[in-house]
Amino acid sequence: MKVLVVDTVSPVLLDGLQKLGFEVQEAYQLPYAQVLEEIHNYHGLIIRSRFPVKAELLEKAIQLQFIGRVGAGLENIDLPYAEEKQIHTLNAAEGNRDAVGEHALGMLLMLFNNLKRADAEVRNGVWKREENRGFEIQGKTIGIIGYGQMGSAFAQKLSGFGVQVIAYDKYHNDFSSTYVEGVSLAQLQEQTDILSIHTPQNPETIGMVDEAFIQAFKKDFYLINTARGSAVRTIDLVAALKSGKIKGACLDVLEYEKSSFENMFAQELPDAFSYLIQAENVVLSPHIAGWTHESNHKMAQIIVDKIQALNLT
Repeated sequence: MKVLVVDTVSPVLLDGLQKLGFEVQEAYQLPYAQVLEEIHNYHGLIIRSRFPVKAELLEKAIQLQFIGRVGAGLENIDLPYAEEKQIHTLNAAEGNRDAVGEHALGMLLMLFNNLKRADAEVRNGVWKREENRGFEIQGKTIGIIGYGQMGSAFAQKLSGFGVQVIAYDKYHNDFSSTYVEGVSLAQLQEQTDILSIHTPQNPETIGMVDEAFIQAFKKDFYLINTARGSAVRTIDLVAALKSGKIKGACLDVLEYEKSSFENMFAQELPDAFSYLIQAENVVLSPHIAGWTHESNHKMAQIIVDKIQALNLT
């Protein structure tokens, strides 16, 4: 059985597939048009986010039995059509959950302790202590929206910080966890001091954090987004930052990212983004929350394990 690998992945995945008896074809630079021509020869497809796996491709994949996405989200795959064709779709959210939890916590601590500004000042010989007096997260209420692999990992990382963690998830509320209390969305918006987004990308979550959503919070709050940039309407975020309704933001993902996550935009910067990159109360990173050396290997092994469990070879 042959597997086509169209994105760079850890050698753990390639070696694991070969040990399972698959013939592996690495095609990191293969143009999409050529993938369309050749996909009928393959029983498996391994991808990160280089291109979407839509009906056009699945229709030609007459032998395809599984798609392994080395990452968490599956929004770039036409899941209903894959299910109709009885193609298994596999992801590896378990592999980068800890990385995302640590990154979200790190960004929050950086914001609360003015580390971005203080580091730059000290490097330039400026020594300001009072001006860089920070805040503690202890005693705050942290609200999590989306309590899957990522949301639960973040809650676990917070367990030693003396915070109250509450979570809302539309699709389940029995979290069975000592780290978090499940609440309604209204309760979360009433109590939250710090909001962390951990939702998948789907029609319900695109543009979820808009003006009405933000204004529904009783208290002014901080925002963390390590999920998908599409969840937050940047223009409304900037308006809330200017008014003080959002006191600061930690953004690992941006609305302007391309679907491959490898680039943002090639044209002139939007005004809203121009504001973000100048704001001292905003911490930015380039979609790397789940992008550690360890998660790279863990995700690869998880995909291998899930393929092995299919018992295809």
